[in-house]
Amino acid sequence: MSTPVTLAIDTARERLQLALVLSNGSVETEIADVAKGHAEIIFGAIGALLDRCGLTYQSLNRVAVTTGPGSFTGLRIGLSTARGLGVALDIPVIGIPSLLALSLSHEGPSELIVDAKRGEAYRQSFSAPGKPRDKADLVDLKQILQIASRTTPDDPMIDIGLMAAFASRARASDFPADPTYIRAADAKPQLGFGVARK
Repeated sequence: MSTPVTLAIDTARERLQLALVLSNGSVETEIADVAKGHAEIIFGAIGALLDRCGLTYQSLNRVAVTTGPGSFTGLRIGLSTARGLGVALDIPVIGIPSLLALSLSHEGPSELIVDAKRGEAYRQSFSAPGKPRDKADLVDLKQILQIASRTTPDDPMIDIGLMAAFASRARASDFPADPTYIRAADAKPQLGFGVARK
């Protein structure tokens, strides 16, 4: 039985990561460090990866995307790209939370602590790779590192190849492509710019 051809997209951090799981189960990746401007290069990078593997968009059986937490703008670019491809190609779109994707790089049980800036951390524990033990939450960074007897948080960069392989086997209905926001939005309405009324 062949593996579903799966495109995985990660734009949650300062990197554009793509992976393609081929029908024989092998994985090809395309990775570019980019702080901003994911939107300008994402389709060119997807096209280059498909070309390199001798495939077209019509070859895809499913698309996977990280859902966060991560950069708000980056997440929206990845999610909109994946959803657009899902609609255009009529294929499932699988949303993989970033902490779950990170857990795939750890053998056995793990507690992930990722720097969320402002002295806070995203924390979640897993009984095994890809198997959450609890919900992700936002905690004090120094305090959680002390409790966990650690000096540094985990590297927030996921292994896109492992995520793609996981997504190729996942049941799409278990992983909706909805953004995972743990911290409340920072956006505030601008004041003082309203148009005066007569």
